[in-house]
Amino acid sequence: MAKGAKGPKGKKITLAVAKNCIKITFDGKKRLDLSKMGITTFPKCILRLTDVDELDLSRNLIKKIPDAISKFQNLRWLDLHSNYIDKLPETIGQMTSLLYLNVSNNRLTTNGLPVELNQLKNIRTVNLGLNHLDSVPTTLGALKELHEVGLHDNLLSNIPNSISKLPKLKKLNTKRNPFPKAESSDMFMDSIRRLDNLHLVEEKDLCGTCLKKCQQARDKLNKIKSMATAIPRKAIFSTLVSPNSMAKESQEDWR
Repeated sequence: MAKGAKGPKGKKITLAVAKNCIKITFDGKKRLDLSKMGITTFPKCILRLTDVDELDLSRNLIKKIPDAISKFQNLRWLDLHSNYIDKLPETIGQMTSLLYLNVSNNRLTTNGLPVELNQLKNIRTVNLGLNHLDSVPTTLGALKELHEVGLHDNLLSNIPNSISKLPKLKKLNTKRNPFPKAESSDMFMDSIRRLDNLHLVEEKDLCGTCLKKCQQARDKLNKIKSMATAIPRKAIFSTLVSPNSMAKESQEDWR
C-alpha cells in the first residue's frame, strides 16, 4: 500500500442499521446478526444494544475487539470467526453468561488469548481453529463445563493432559496440527474414548467453493461406502462440515 494511502473504508453501521439486524431465534433469544457486512471496525453503536443474547460479527474485516465488549453481560453466544483479530481483550472474562465462543479463522496467537478466559465458567463450546496457536492455552483446563473444543489447523505440537481431564468434554478437533509423531495424536484420542471428531464449521458458514468441495468429498465417500461389503462406519460428514485444509493459507476464500 502506498505511503499515506488508507485501508478499506468498510461499511458504516449505524444504530438504526443494527436494530434492523436483530432477529429472534427459534428459542426466543435476540440475535444481533452483523455478519458478512464488510465491517472493518467494531461498531460502537451496538454498545447501546447490550440486551441481546447473541452477537454475530463473523466474516468481516475486524482487527480489534474493544474492552467494552464486556458490556454485553447477557450474551450467551459470540461469533467472531473469519476476521483479522490477533488478540482478545482481557475483559472478555467478565462475560460469564457465554456458552458459545467462536474465534476461528483469525490471526490469534497463544499470547493473544488472555488468562481471563478462565473466568468463563459456563462456556460449553470454544472454537480456536484456523489460527496461529503454538500451544494450548492453560486456561482451557479451568473451564469445567466445556463440551466441545476446536483446535484444528494451528501450530500445535502437543495437547496437554489438562484437556483430557475436562470432566464434560465430548468433542475435540485437533486435526492438521504439526504433531511430531502421528501416533501422539492417536494416543491422545484413544485416551479419551468418549470423544468424537468435532466439526465446528456449519455449512452456512462456508463459502460456495469450500462448501462444494466438501459436498463432493462427502458424495465420493458415500459412493465408496455403498460399494463396500464391510460394515459401514459412521459418516464423516453428518450435520457439520469440516473446513478444507487449504483454508488456513487462503483465508480470503472463507469470506
